Formats: sequence, C-alpha cells, structure tokens
Amino acid sequence: MKILVTGFEPFGGMEVNPTSALVKSLQEETLVGFEIHSCTLPVVYDHCVQTLITKINEVNPDVVICCGLAFGRGSITIERIGINVKDTAGEGLKGDNQGEKPVDEKIIPDGPDGIFSTIPIRTMVNELVKNGIPAKVSNTAGTYICNNTLYGVLNFISLNKRQIKAGFVHFPATPEMTVEKPNVPSMSFETQLNSLRIIVKSLK
Repeated sequence: MKILVTGFEPFGGMEVNPTSALVKSLQEETLVGFEIHSCTLPVVYDHCVQTLITKINEVNPDVVICCGLAFGRGSITIERIGINVKDTAGEGLKGDNQGEKPVDEKIIPDGPDGIFSTIPIRTMVNELVKNGIPAKVSNTAGTYICNNTLYGVLNFISLNKRQIKAGFVHFPATPEMTVEKPNVPSMSFETQLNSLRIIVKSLK
C-alpha cells in the first residue's frame, strides 16, 4: 500500500513544526506492507493544497495522511471533516506565512459546505488508545491552513474521481516548544512518531 504523509513548515512565529520531521522520519523507516512517501507543505492558503496535489500526481498514493500541529491540544486528534471556509479572524491568528488573512471566505466558491474524511478515524483512535496514547476524534480542523488542506484535498479527490482515501491528523506541541509555556500540554516526538506508525498500520 502506497502512503503519502505530509507535514507543514513552521508558522506563527514558531521556529519549528514537528510534523515536518515526523513525516520525514517515517519515510526513512521500513514498515512491512507499506511504501511511504512524505512532503512538507507551505503554511499558505491554497498553496498548501496545490503543493499537495502536485505530490499526489507524482506519487499516486492509495492513502494521504496530512499531519498538522495543534498547539494547545494534549492528544492526537483525528479530524472528521473539512469545512468550506477560510477564516483567519476566527482562529485569532496572524495570517499565513505570506501575511494573508482571509475572513469568512469560501475555499471553493461552489463547493460543498463540508466533506468528510475517508480514512478510518475511529479505528485509528481506538488503536492509539489501545497502545496507551491519548487520542480522540475531532469535529473541527479549524478554519486555518490545516482545514484548508483537508477540505482541498478531499474536494480534489472527489471531483477527479480518484481512488484515494485521505484525512488529517493533528499532533500536540513537543515539550521543547512549551518550555516557556508550562501550562500548554505537550507530547514527546518519539510518542508522536509511534502514533503515526500506528495510524498507518491501522490502514491494513
């Protein structure tokens, strides 16, 4: 099974984004029965989707698992749905990495209001919890770049009738990112990497 895993570049003034290192690390491993490809996406509205589509056309994966940082969340959260909106104001953010700050804009003007993930989200959560890793299904990927990516890739797959499953997983900050913010939950990189392994293996 061919899997494409994606992470993001740093954003919001942060110097690192662990998801980029996560997907690169997974690609370097050998998971029996899986061919792993990885890609780091820009934190820029719509360009994130365009970069991902280019990689999909290059790799032709069976499954796409996009990974993003959810600073402030304390568990692995697997997203149920992408919604057709870009709203930086609603996220209380500074804008994307090019300074764009759309408010109440649709991602696809004539697109559906929402599109559900097609990966087995409940199975993935159950497998993570079984392995002692905090995890839950999330019903909101926000209205920032992560949601833009999830909605965009699902819409692309649907419109082009591609036989590809796709979804999005949010990861907490790593401990190094919260040294000056001790009240913010974190999770070690090693636990996050093991979580990604478990998520991929649950696709069998």
